[in-house]
Amino acid sequence: MKYTQNEKILQITEKTLIVGIDVGSEKHYARAFNFRGVEYGKLLIFDNSAEGFTKLVGWVQKLTNENGFSDVMLGMEPTGHYWFNLAENMKRHGMRVVLVNPHHVKKSKELDDNNPSKTDRKDPKTIAMLVKDGRYIEPYIPEGIYKELRTAMDIRWRLMEDLTAIRNRINRWINIYFPEYKEVFVDWEGKASLQILHECPTPVKVMEKGIDGIIAIWKGKGIRTVGKKRAIRLVEAAKVSIGSKEGLVAAESELKILLEDYERKREQYERVMMLIEELARQIPGFDRLLEIKGIGIVTAAGFVAEVGDISRFAHPKQIQKLAGLSLKENSSGKHKGKTTISKRGRKRLRYYLTFGIMPLLSKNEEFRLLHEYYTTRAERPLKKMQSLVALSNKLIRIFYVLLKKDVAYDPQKMLGDIKRPVEKMAA
Repeated sequence: MKYTQNEKILQITEKTLIVGIDVGSEKHYARAFNFRGVEYGKLLIFDNSAEGFTKLVGWVQKLTNENGFSDVMLGMEPTGHYWFNLAENMKRHGMRVVLVNPHHVKKSKELDDNNPSKTDRKDPKTIAMLVKDGRYIEPYIPEGIYKELRTAMDIRWRLMEDLTAIRNRINRWINIYFPEYKEVFVDWEGKASLQILHECPTPVKVMEKGIDGIIAIWKGKGIRTVGKKRAIRLVEAAKVSIGSKEGLVAAESELKILLEDYERKREQYERVMMLIEELARQIPGFDRLLEIKGIGIVTAAGFVAEVGDISRFAHPKQIQKLAGLSLKENSSGKHKGKTTISKRGRKRLRYYLTFGIMPLLSKNEEFRLLHEYYTTRAERPLKKMQSLVALSNKLIRIFYVLLKKDVAYDPQKMLGDIKRPVEKMAA
């Protein structure tokens, strides 16, 4: 993988045809240039369809044959999901696909005409010129089991978003119609609580059921974890409830719909998690990640789904950059600004790493000791958040070695990073 701009520029020779493509939902616009910025052919407009892709391939082949090009590089902006099919189809035809940053396109489009206008003819040239100057990245399009796992993790992500939205709406409903309910059930998602929400969610319905009726609901469903004391507390809370007493028929209907959505999403989530575990365990070295105490299936599978095939990386620092965990500094002259993480990279990868560190600090002794060392050492102690970033990068290095070499996790190597104080001999 090429990362420096010099190496990217050197990959573009006089035999390289650079095609800039402005991607759209229905139509794409393309212009072609050589390594010096000289244009070949006319603007091509083609549909986002099989016929349109065939038209692009024919146009490119004609330009390469007529002008002696042997290599084709397609540059485009990652506009939503519209570029996925185009990139995948062009790769099958032996064309190299690269991406340019939309922010760079926006900032550099005035270089040619000193005009901030955005047109379908202008953007493909701006994209091609950025590629010519080596200001591009090569997208990783996962294949095989890595594609399956990333898709499954994408589904899980969307289900979690849906579940969060539904939970928030149910919390809102309880706060309006029965705010004292949370004093009786701290977690409304428990089995006993869900049965009450299904059958008698409002204070009026709770008092109608009474203590014996509530106990009967739980016994009928085989719930033994709660009993008479909880039923008494629920009835007493209903008697003094300040919840809204208007529009209760429609309110109960709303809650019923929300609970149906919640249970359906929970069932879908469980199915997806079973699929994720099945797929993840097919990846070489994956079980090694789960040997680390405190690492669960979500953190490990999320890491592999976002990173893909570990063999494409030559060094773990490349993964740190991919996650946006590499450091950046804002300094000028005598002013020395703060050093922070770049946050330029895959947001979800950064989430899985930081999400995975928290259980490690509570369950994994070596990570906890290393965190204490980072935050209390005599020389250059780190703040808590700085330590978490350092530990996230440490986790990347560990995952990298375990996956690439398929070796067992060694806790003693972790503790080796702690430098014990050594007494200095008197002069």
